[in-house]
Amino acid sequence: MPIGRQAAGLVGWLVVCFAASAVGALASVQARSFYADLQQPSWAPPGWVFGPVWTALYALMGVAAWLVWRSGGFRSNRPALLLFLVQLAVNAVWSWLFFAWRLGGLAFLDILALAALIVATLVAFWRARPLAGALLVPYLLWVAFAAALNLAIWRLNPAMLG
Repeated sequence: MPIGRQAAGLVGWLVVCFAASAVGALASVQARSFYADLQQPSWAPPGWVFGPVWTALYALMGVAAWLVWRSGGFRSNRPALLLFLVQLAVNAVWSWLFFAWRLGGLAFLDILALAALIVATLVAFWRARPLAGALLVPYLLWVAFAAALNLAIWRLNPAMLG
């Protein structure tokens, strides 16, 4: 595959990932003040941690998808890359459920579905290109942590998170 096409592919997958991030960010415009107003478990990270962590995770996701795409194109890796796109959409929906619509229970169900989709994507990526699967491990770990945090915050704030 020519270098120019590889570079364009990398940029394309990063754009897809950060576009999903932007969709979630639209729902999170008031997230900082809303998050600060919520009762938090003692182990909750400060709000400023989320931006840098998610930026790094979206970059890793983009590189992982690019590696799979590079190993045979979309046609050869259609199931893995479609799984990736579905989990990306489910990821973006979480911010709307939690921050915009303040539905803690539905956000928790969404993040559980997201974790399952990440596991499936990780396995599919690993089969196509082990490094691509490995690049999704930090994402899976963070989402598992975020699921526990979602549950704890929802239980601590039933009036604010329906």
